Amino acid sequence: MRYGHRPKRDKRISTHLALVARAFGADEIWFDEKDQNIEEKLEGVNRTFGGGFKVKTGVNWKEALTTCKEQGWCIVHLTMYGMPLPQIVKSIRREERDMLILVGGPKVPRLFYEIADYNVSVTNQPHSEVAALAVFLDWLLEGKEFQLEFRGGRLKIIPSERGKHVEALGGGNGEPC
Repeated sequence: MRYGHRPKRDKRISTHLALVARAFGADEIWFDEKDQNIEEKLEGVNRTFGGGFKVKTGVNWKEALTTCKEQGWCIVHLTMYGMPLPQIVKSIRREERDMLILVGGPKVPRLFYEIADYNVSVTNQPHSEVAALAVFLDWLLEGKEFQLEFRGGRLKIIPSERGKHVEALGGGNGEPC
């Protein structure tokens, strides 16, 4: 969940946050402010490159946090004031429940710190929430994001030492042309 999304001001950073969440294995991303533009952009990425990643905007953050907590989800808050990631990641990996990862742009409400099961820092210095999410998910998944398969797109990137190699797939449903 991205708290503090400002559609007119944060277009690129919020889009990048959604792209990182998608590429690193999250199922969906929620934004507190309604933003049809970001929803459409990520739907386009899914059509082109595959996957079922979802974007929900206009989510009431307080209701979402309360509901997730009541349903037993593990809530992780990424903040430079938390416990260092290397010290806490093993405990988080052992969690066997749905997980809500909180990232904020502006000053977050105190409730984030109180409701979170884990307040996690990816360094104790200010930097991008995009970087924090990418590093956190990489550590959490131990590099397994490189094995993810995104089916149903029109294009598939073929790893290559040099140049760009793309396989065209048929009709946006993952079938070869």
